[in-house]
Amino acid sequence: MKRRTFLQIAAASAIVPILPARAADDLRPLAGQAFLYTYPMVKNYLSLYQYALEPGGSQYKGPLNTLNNVARVFTPADTGVITPNSDTPYSFLVMDLRAEPLVVTLPAIEPGRYYSMQLVDLYTQNVAYLGTRVDGNGGGDFLIAGPSWQGEAPKGVKRVVRLPTDLGLGLIRTQLFGPADIEQVKAIQAGYKVQPLSAYAGTLAPAAAPAVAWPPISDEAMGKDFWALADFLLQFAPPQPWEQEMRTGFGKLGLGAGTTWPPKNLAPETVAMMNDAAKSGTEELRQDVLKLTSSDGLFGTPEEMKGKYLERALGALGGIYGNSSEEALYPVYNVDGNGNVLDATQHNYALRFTKDTLPPVNAFWSITMYDGVTQFLVENPLHRYLINSSMLPDLKPNEQGEIVIYLQRESPGPELESNWLPAPNGRMSVVMRLYLPKPEALDGRWKQPPIEIRS
Repeated sequence: MKRRTFLQIAAASAIVPILPARAADDLRPLAGQAFLYTYPMVKNYLSLYQYALEPGGSQYKGPLNTLNNVARVFTPADTGVITPNSDTPYSFLVMDLRAEPLVVTLPAIEPGRYYSMQLVDLYTQNVAYLGTRVDGNGGGDFLIAGPSWQGEAPKGVKRVVRLPTDLGLGLIRTQLFGPADIEQVKAIQAGYKVQPLSAYAGTLAPAAAPAVAWPPISDEAMGKDFWALADFLLQFAPPQPWEQEMRTGFGKLGLGAGTTWPPKNLAPETVAMMNDAAKSGTEELRQDVLKLTSSDGLFGTPEEMKGKYLERALGALGGIYGNSSEEALYPVYNVDGNGNVLDATQHNYALRFTKDTLPPVNAFWSITMYDGVTQFLVENPLHRYLINSSMLPDLKPNEQGEIVIYLQRESPGPELESNWLPAPNGRMSVVMRLYLPKPEALDGRWKQPPIEIRS
């Protein structure tokens, strides 16, 4: 019989009624369920805090409800989010929608350039997209509302998106065609705007939302204070329609009571058990992430992710803010064809493409190298963090006409250096990105090539 892990048991328990519990051990399955449910929120808050709530921090972008552009691609210095892409300059909007909606303006841009605004709720669900795939490149004004807003959109708003949580993130990606194109990207970013609905409509502003004492968070705090952070965040994430019974059950763990966790009436044995459940659950997630070969099924709308708490947690750990598959597909490489962890101190690796096996996309594709432990971009002498479709004219084919991408620490030699994607000194992770993937990528007719061991 195949062994079921703690997280699989926890995920399964999300679809059955919660039975009365009498002791800490009885509550362990419920704690596992609560861990899977809240892990993406805590991981999300780690990024939101760094981006908008930690002035002076190395990853700070700007205050809540302001749109902040980064007019460059990401480098190893950008550690506010794991597995960042280095294809598209980002623009960030960390949203607090408690007081009133926001109106986002996208400018019209030229055909052939991809741009999108991914709207992510606190659960890390991709509620909606603005931009090329859904709206075309004509731009417009879009209203983003929270769960409690009951008003009507004013004239001029192209579309309304309602987030099911009070906190969220708007993440804009603007395609960069190459280093010489950065000034055009800056001009496009200058056209991105956000304003409160009252300012857009010229009406009286509502009362400000109550002030919040935002708790500090770090990677260390996620381990030490996980449940206190999870409990704090639940107040900004009303239960989704299918979750009411489960959320009520979390009260047995002292979660959602409106007080600081742990509440005084929670038994010390239960506190200890929950801390152990968070620790063991995190380790299981880390092991399961190594087995991923694709992002398919890890990201989606609230309806698409209904009940998929394990998948949602794996997505948050493996590549938070990943796109839904129709927007971008992410083949992932953490192990070789024999199931061994990729280690650039042990082997040189390669990816091989023919003209007919290049990733099929309607926008662009890329292959990005990450440190296999930190999941951040890899510092290297070329300052090259990816190889993408815009670089195809510069890639050198072999005698068979194949494009071979060399994934290794040392240069493969001057004649092949155009095809070299430098690897870290140790474990490595490789993510392929297919933006606006064609049907053959989504339905499985196109297969990602295996990573080959060269030496």
